[in-house]
Amino acid sequence: MLKFAGIMFILFAGTMIGFVQAARFAARPRQIRQLLHALQRLETEISYGQTPLPEALLRISDLVTQPLSILFSTISRSLQSGSASSGETVRECWERAVTEHWPATAMKNTEKEALLRLGSTLGGSGRVDQLKHIRLAMIQLQAEESSARDDQQRYEKLSRSLGMLGAALVVILMV
Repeated sequence: MLKFAGIMFILFAGTMIGFVQAARFAARPRQIRQLLHALQRLETEISYGQTPLPEALLRISDLVTQPLSILFSTISRSLQSGSASSGETVRECWERAVTEHWPATAMKNTEKEALLRLGSTLGGSGRVDQLKHIRLAMIQLQAEESSARDDQQRYEKLSRSLGMLGAALVVILMV
């Protein structure tokens, strides 16, 4: 009976590992789409609303889901409180928040680099230049979204199957 429970536990654990990995493949394109939507909204806030950056980022954080909402709200809070008192630049606030919250996302380093490049230009140049950098980041993220969708189609089902089959192999080797 104990041996059967151990076998069932190993099968369950392997299957869950496969499903967790498959969920990460599915979450990446969804999070990139949300990030694209957030950048479109930021572009609108800067170009038409002429909203200050901390307020625009706070509004964006209300529109996207976690973990991106936490990222944008952290940047906004940091700009509202820390920037005025400690002399921290937009780039420093942006980099600190992205570095701190990036592990919670399913996105890869290429998306992180695009976001960090965008953060280094925001707040330090004119409105037209900022809009150009936002559009450039959006183009880069659209290419990454296409790649992420391909990866999802290719590896999502494979991850589930490998988790289950890997657990079955461990059980066979143990028995």
